[in-house]
Amino acid sequence: MRKGEQTRAAILDVALELASRNGLEGLTIGLLADRMNMSKSGVFAHFGSREDLQLEVVKLYHHRFEQEVFYPSIKEPRGLPRLVAMFARWIRQVSIEIASGCIYISGAVEYDDRPGPIREQLVSMVTAWQEALLRCVKQAIDAGHLRPDTDAQQLVYEIYGLILALHHDARFLRMPGSVERARAGFERLIENYRNPNQQQDHQAA
Repeated sequence: MRKGEQTRAAILDVALELASRNGLEGLTIGLLADRMNMSKSGVFAHFGSREDLQLEVVKLYHHRFEQEVFYPSIKEPRGLPRLVAMFARWIRQVSIEIASGCIYISGAVEYDDRPGPIREQLVSMVTAWQEALLRCVKQAIDAGHLRPDTDAQQLVYEIYGLILALHHDARFLRMPGSVERARAGFERLIENYRNPNQQQDHQAA
């Protein structure tokens, strides 16, 4: 990268770190300039406005989430193996973020009733992830891994609820064992929705 691109990337890295800890609204040009040992005008030269910076931080978080969670998971076979991989990588990501914070979750709290480009960007990205989970669940139903009468939307809702509960208990309440409880909850969900015919076929084989 050129020097200007390297500087911009470095600013975004620090901005993402600050936003994860302090929230997107806690991200200021002044604080970022201090951390980067730059002038405010120097930071503005790369982004133009605080909102532009916040939007770029959200996009960077989403990009890294895709690289760490989504893209490795879709290399797994369609259906239940892929869904299990998605959840495993997702929970690993959340486990790392317990010490810092999740932009998706903190952003939902900050912008739930605040219209504008940042909210729209966050909603778009969270919706895209939920749709990816929904596709995966439907593929697991089509493959016979999950019961034919499985309510795919309901299962995604319950999976998402496990992650929200994990973030709340581990980060807010500092409750030990939260990650293990989330994993146990997922296993229980899958067993509840698993296609019994597939289990019988597997045992017969």
